[in-house]
Parts: sequence; C-alpha cells; structure tokens
Amino acid sequence: MNAATMPSGQAKPFAGPPPYGALAEIFARNAVPEDERLWVPYPLNPAVQSRFLCISPSQGFWVSLARMQTTGFIQRHRHPHAVHAFTLAGQWRYLEHDWVARAGSYIYEAPGDTHTLVVDEAGEDMMTLFFITGALMFIDEDGQVTDYDDVFRVIERARRHYIKAGLGADYIDQLLR
Repeated sequence: MNAATMPSGQAKPFAGPPPYGALAEIFARNAVPEDERLWVPYPLNPAVQSRFLCISPSQGFWVSLARMQTTGFIQRHRHPHAVHAFTLAGQWRYLEHDWVARAGSYIYEAPGDTHTLVVDEAGEDMMTLFFITGALMFIDEDGQVTDYDDVFRVIERARRHYIKAGLGADYIDQLLR
C-alpha cells in the first residue's frame, strides 16, 4: 500500500517547524458572510460590494468576493496583470465581449484587456470570486487613465469601512499576508 491509497486514519500530520518566513494560513469559515458589515462598498459604485478574503501588499494582490444585489456596472477599466474570476451566483458580462458569466463560469482576463462589467438582470445576486494582481486602471473612452485602484487603496478603503462598521481598524490585519 502506498501513501496515495493509505486510509486517512493512518495519515500523520507534519510535526516539524514551518519554513523560515512562512506566514499562517487564512481560514474563512464563512467566506460568504452572514454579517453584512464585512461587505465593503466600492466608492465609485456602492451597489458593488467586496468581501475581502486575502490581501497581500508585499505581492500586490487581493482575493475577494464581489457582490452586486441589483443591476448596475463597474466602470470601464483595464488591468496591467492577469485577473482570474469564478462566478458563484447570478450572472454578469462585459460590454466589450459576447459571453455571459453564469454560476460555474471561469474567466481569465489577460493583461491589458479593457472592459466594463455589467449586471443586466435583477434577481439572484451576482457573486464572483476575483483574484486581482496589480491595479484596476479606470479609463475614459479614449483610453486615458482617469483613476486607479490598487492593493494599498483596497487596504485603506477596507480599514475605513471596518472602523465605520464597528469592527475596528485592526480587523483587516487578519487578512494581510
């Protein structure tokens, strides 16, 4: 019998110390929270809310659930790095593409893709898991950058929201890696 076919009761946990510099895992028992205070509104469109799961200022990425409970959109933007998305509920699309993301859809956004996220139909809340590295660069119709969002703005926005929601300034610290 090899390790791959060994019954789980015979498995033994690693007993050694973690590698030097290794950070603790993040375990979110309720990634989709019951506590509405964990949803951070997006400043350009408060109908869009984020539930941050992991934020890495040293590596410039964040992982979050995005939720929209009504019809609406996220302003035209592009990313200088790849974005991964997995739709959990509802549906959404990009004005610039001919597909519709529904529950179970995976999307890879190549660096430089320019798009406007739209939720056309009210009904089931749109909820999508996003892994974003780098920035969102908001652009006008001529492709000129008008604003941006990055990991540092995400941290500050979330911190301000958590303070206002009564969770405290240090609530975000558990999400930082």
